[in-house]
Amino acid sequence: VGVWVLVIVAIGPLAGKFEAAQENDPADYLPGKAESVKAIEVLENFPSGDVVKAVTVFHREGGLEGSDRATIDQARAAINSERREGVDETGPPVVSEDESSALLITPITVEDGTNEAGRLLVDATDDIKGELQGLPAGLEAKVSGPAGFSADAIDVFDSINGTLLYATALLVLVLLIIIYRSPIFWLIPFFSVLLAELTSRGMGYLLADAGVTVTGQSGGILPVLVFGAGTDYALLLVSRYREELRRHEDKHEAVRVAMRKSSPAIVASGATVMAALLTLTLADVTGTSGLGPIGALGVGLAMVSMLTILPALLAITGRRAFWPFVPRVGSEGVDETHGTWSRIAGWVGRGPRKVWIGTIALLLVLCLGLTQLNSDLTSGNGFRNDVDSAEGQALIEESFPAGTDSPTNVVVTDRSKLDVVREAVEKAPGVAGISPRVEEGPTGAKLEVTLDQDPLSTAGFDLVPGIREAAHRAGGEAALVGGPTAEEFDLRESAARDNRVIVPIALVVVLLILMALLRAVVAPLVLIGTVILSYGAALGIATLFFEKVFDFPGIDPTLPLFAFIFLVALGIDYNIFLMARVREETPANGTRGGMLRGLAVTGTVITSAGIVLAGTFSALAVLPLVTLTEIGFTIALGVLIDTFIVRTLLVPALVLEIGDRVWWPSSLAHRDPE
Repeated sequence: VGVWVLVIVAIGPLAGKFEAAQENDPADYLPGKAESVKAIEVLENFPSGDVVKAVTVFHREGGLEGSDRATIDQARAAINSERREGVDETGPPVVSEDESSALLITPITVEDGTNEAGRLLVDATDDIKGELQGLPAGLEAKVSGPAGFSADAIDVFDSINGTLLYATALLVLVLLIIIYRSPIFWLIPFFSVLLAELTSRGMGYLLADAGVTVTGQSGGILPVLVFGAGTDYALLLVSRYREELRRHEDKHEAVRVAMRKSSPAIVASGATVMAALLTLTLADVTGTSGLGPIGALGVGLAMVSMLTILPALLAITGRRAFWPFVPRVGSEGVDETHGTWSRIAGWVGRGPRKVWIGTIALLLVLCLGLTQLNSDLTSGNGFRNDVDSAEGQALIEESFPAGTDSPTNVVVTDRSKLDVVREAVEKAPGVAGISPRVEEGPTGAKLEVTLDQDPLSTAGFDLVPGIREAAHRAGGEAALVGGPTAEEFDLRESAARDNRVIVPIALVVVLLILMALLRAVVAPLVLIGTVILSYGAALGIATLFFEKVFDFPGIDPTLPLFAFIFLVALGIDYNIFLMARVREETPANGTRGGMLRGLAVTGTVITSAGIVLAGTFSALAVLPLVTLTEIGFTIALGVLIDTFIVRTLLVPALVLEIGDRVWWPSSLAHRDPE
């Protein structure tokens, strides 16, 4: 306890700085080697290198009236009269050919990659919105463009940490009270998890300060991981402690035995989750690779907290903390011959082959939802609520080329090739036009290309390869294609690469840890196979919900990888908890007896842990971003499938079918049947 007091005193004050250390500029998510990033680096020295444009669109169905034009001029004058430092003058309105819309473009000079830059974008766009009040009836006005989209995203991420922390903490608190049915005891694990969460935020700040990219998305997922994993470990340890209190009068002896029996499974579980998360550091996508160390740090601190401060508090408070259901020596508790889980174990034991065949068939049917998988979710349609930037983009598309507010940049570092590159790009599919103005910089020239598709849509992204091919054919290495559309294209390409590379590596890492824990080869292969099947079922049914029920435009390209890492790492937890107990029971009772006894004894605690973990991830649904909602829903669903189908039915049935051979090549595989 004293050590934790010192840790909180040293690290606690840094927790409040965690949000300020997060980076939410779109470039913070980009793969470092991408062509669009190279274009950003070249453009840093251009006059417009630090300029982000806010595009205010005015629109009236049937055409702008004379009074509308006067209103637009007044709005422009008001915007220019009270400009913040860094906000440049708004130019004259650009009216569409059909005269139904007009654009005001406000350049905002920011220092990329800093929190001050993000705050300036939010404040500047808010100032513009403040001047759009009291418009004539029928005249719409929205703030869009790169500055508008960035400001809306930053606004969302700024609200994530506090909202999610409170929602997750409240949910865990309620579930602990329900699980323990005690007005007192819930405080002990809840306090232990809070210490881990506070420490993880402080350490997260130090990681960010050391150069690790911590995005708002990673910061939002961190408390979910800490609360979910920490509470799971607490439930496992407390369950074993309560079991030992019925065997030992001395509370200290009960704690010692509980720690000796449960800590290997907790350490193996924590190591599995941490190792799986650390494979994310191999990702090309910077935002994804940053989640690896911050997530592993959070889970590690949750594990350490449950193995240090929690046992200390249990030894201090003793059995009385369980009031009114105090475990006494010799009193009845969960055992292998009574209760619901004993009956479930007996049912599985009477027909294991029918159980595993039926269960696998059900999961394969759920996997069919994967046929509906699409990645049409983008940064342009990724908000659950209506936002100005997305609504403004829709208005722009009605009267202007869709890419007017977010042009694609073609940077030519060899000026002698500028004309041939321009000519080639103009003929590329999807190019609506190229601005006659060429911006000169110390390292070349920049062309602004307007697309005929929404620049933040999959149709827009599909145009990037053709534009790059045309630019490279004419300018070779001297031509770089960047801008918002190219950046998101590169992000999606790298996400696809990360899926191909990281998934098999994570599987191998988890498999090796399972082999070390169970000292076997067959059992870990069985467990890995069941978790993969569970993952496919969870993603399949989640995809159907996103498509048919929630009416989301698609899934985020990073969802399959995030869901895989979390479900394989966290889903395997319950198999670890179960199989560690089965292995403990097998020498005395055989594989069949060990499985039936292990399932009966661990059923309640693992089910409680699964419900808590699913609940913590479902807390992501309170956030207004489709991506985080999809991550939370998919993982919560997958955890429930693991808890109620895979761990309860499939794994026990397969182990009973395989028999002692499941422990091969350990000595348990060759034990005497007698």
